[in-house]
Amino acid sequence: MSYKEKINTSNLPSHIAIIMDGNGRWAKKQGKLRMFGHENGTKSVTKTVEAVAELGVSHLTLYAFSTENWNRPKLEVQTLMKLLIKSLKKEIKTLQKNNIRLNAIGNLNALPNKVLTELNDVIDKTKNNNRVVLTLALSYGSREEIISAIKEISDKVKNNIISSEKIDESVINEHLYTRNLPDVDLLIRTSGEQRISNFLLWQIAYAELYFTDVLWPDFSKEDLYHAIVNYQKRERRFGKTSEQLN
Repeated sequence: MSYKEKINTSNLPSHIAIIMDGNGRWAKKQGKLRMFGHENGTKSVTKTVEAVAELGVSHLTLYAFSTENWNRPKLEVQTLMKLLIKSLKKEIKTLQKNNIRLNAIGNLNALPNKVLTELNDVIDKTKNNNRVVLTLALSYGSREEIISAIKEISDKVKNNIISSEKIDESVINEHLYTRNLPDVDLLIRTSGEQRISNFLLWQIAYAELYFTDVLWPDFSKEDLYHAIVNYQKRERRFGKTSEQLN
C-alpha cells in the first residue's frame, strides 16, 4: 500500500510549509555544479504543487530564497534569479491548469526588477484561482518580518491609531507578511538538516515538524504523502492534555 492510500483525507493539514534544502549537495553527488541541483529542484516544486492540489491541501508555502541567501557568491545569486524568472514563466500553465493562486512574501523590493515584474505578472494572472494558495517566500527572513511588524505597530501607537493595550496576537498577525494566511500545520525540511533557518518563526508556533534525509531534487509525491501520514499519527494538543482532547 502506498502512503497516499494511507492518508485520511478528512484530517489534512490546511497549510504545509517546506524548507527546500539539499540542491547543492545533490548536484555535488552527481559531480555537477550547484546550479544543476537548483535546476532539478524546480521539478520537485512542480510535483509537490500538483500533489498538494490533488489532495485538497489549501495552502503551500515554499522557502525559495532567504534574506541570508543574498550573501552567497554573486554568480550563484544571479543564476538563481534567472532560474526564478524562467520557472515563473514555465509554471504559469501548471498553476492555471490546477487552479492555483500564486502569492509571495518577504522583502520583495530587494528583488531585481525583472524578477519582481515577472512575479507580479504571474500573481495577477492567477489572482482568481481558488484551489490552492502557493506562497513563495522570497528574500524572506522571519526576524526581519517581525522587526518590520513591530515598527509598523509602534508607528500606529505613536500616532494614536492603535492603543498599546489593544495589542494582541491578532494585531501582530495583521502586520506580518503572512497576514492573509493561516498558521502552518506541517513544516517539512529536506536534506537531513534539523533547524528552522529563520523561516516563519511566529507562524509555526504549533506546527508539527517533519525532517527527512531526502535531498530536495529527489523529493517525490510519495515523500510528501509519507510526511502527511506521519503528521496524521501525531496528537496535536495545543498546550492541552490528552485527557482534555478526549
